[in-house]
Amino acid sequence: MRIVYLNPVGVIGGAERVLLTAAAEISRREPAAELYAVLGGHGPLAESLSRLGVTVHVLPLPKRVESLGDSPVSRDSQGNRSPLWLRMGLAVPSGIGYLCRLRWLLHHLQPDLIHSNGLKMHLLAALSQPRRAALVWHIHDFLSFRPAMTRLLRFWRRRCDALLAISEAVAEDARRVISDVPVHVIRNAVDLDHFTPSGPVADLDALAGLPPAPDDTLRVGLVATYARWKGHEVFLQAAARIRHPKCRFYIVGGPIYRTSGSQYLRQELAALAESLSVGDRVGFVDFQSDPAPVYRALDVVVHASTRPEPFGLTIAEAMACGRCVVVSRSGGVSELFEDGVEAVGFATGDTAQLVAALESVLADSLRRRRLQEQAALAARNRFDPHRYGEELAEAYRRFMKPISMKLIHPKKPSKSAQTILTSLSQSLK
Repeated sequence: MRIVYLNPVGVIGGAERVLLTAAAEISRREPAAELYAVLGGHGPLAESLSRLGVTVHVLPLPKRVESLGDSPVSRDSQGNRSPLWLRMGLAVPSGIGYLCRLRWLLHHLQPDLIHSNGLKMHLLAALSQPRRAALVWHIHDFLSFRPAMTRLLRFWRRRCDALLAISEAVAEDARRVISDVPVHVIRNAVDLDHFTPSGPVADLDALAGLPPAPDDTLRVGLVATYARWKGHEVFLQAAARIRHPKCRFYIVGGPIYRTSGSQYLRQELAALAESLSVGDRVGFVDFQSDPAPVYRALDVVVHASTRPEPFGLTIAEAMACGRCVVVSRSGGVSELFEDGVEAVGFATGDTAQLVAALESVLADSLRRRRLQEQAALAARNRFDPHRYGEELAEAYRRFMKPISMKLIHPKKPSKSAQTILTSLSQSLK
């Protein structure tokens, strides 16, 4: 069995850690399998995959394609506004060139199955897959929140054999949006040998350029990319209202993806902290490819997303590290924990509820300890990578069954670049 993983970036975010778990488990369970990865950018992901025995090809996405997203209006580096339709139109020439290179590489690799990560890669995979290859789209997002890309995926859905959904909430959403492609739920896993309560601890003050805090300081952190829906504003507003005398706050992350208009800049968040008069109590730590030491350095980990979270990998990882976690309770996250026992939930976007939840756990060390213990125990039961590998391997075997039929009844010859361009234009109308 030859499998090719497609991923749009070379950095290691949440979806990439899931990809690493998938590759590790398939390597362990299927030693005869040949694993390849095609990455849309350079970064540490290539080395991490290589250590797992995956043969990696880096095929950098063109900048115009890389920056595409569902933000209706974006700003360039000079602050000029550019609507989505214009950005998509400008990206077509370089996109076709990239598509030709990807198609050549995939035909050279001759995979039995293509496993794509990320909406851009789902579309590129559908347009470039060899005739004999099965194709699965790993859905990490609510498709209904991404209307432009979803319109394209719906147009090309017949190229896809199945969708992998990371939660029941994501699966229900996917079935509504792409109704005639099978959807299989495989909840994310966590490397439980790495994300543990004991291990290296990050010096968050040094990383943030802050003076050392007193030993009895309570550290509260938001660990997330700078995506605008991850709740940075809610977190900072809550920090401004908490009067605990021995508390310091940290925002850990960065704009690791290059989609225009969808992420904060560090300067924006720092300015907001200053405007809320908490600039001296908030530390900004750059994105960390290994977040486990960061979790261990925090007394409370906050998840503050302002829209339903597809899964919430940071919640699972923080629980596995035995942290007290306060969670924005909507979307797939409700499937991860028992509220009040393994973590504390609050209504999405409700700053007052977040403040109340934080003050309750900050003031009660015994409650924090109980939550930490129950979180670590629940994580080992729910997020076992061996369970994930078993479910994924079984799904792959199921997807592979149609391949013999594809060899007898191959798909129509690949369309020319001009035909693809026409189809893309029609699907956006």
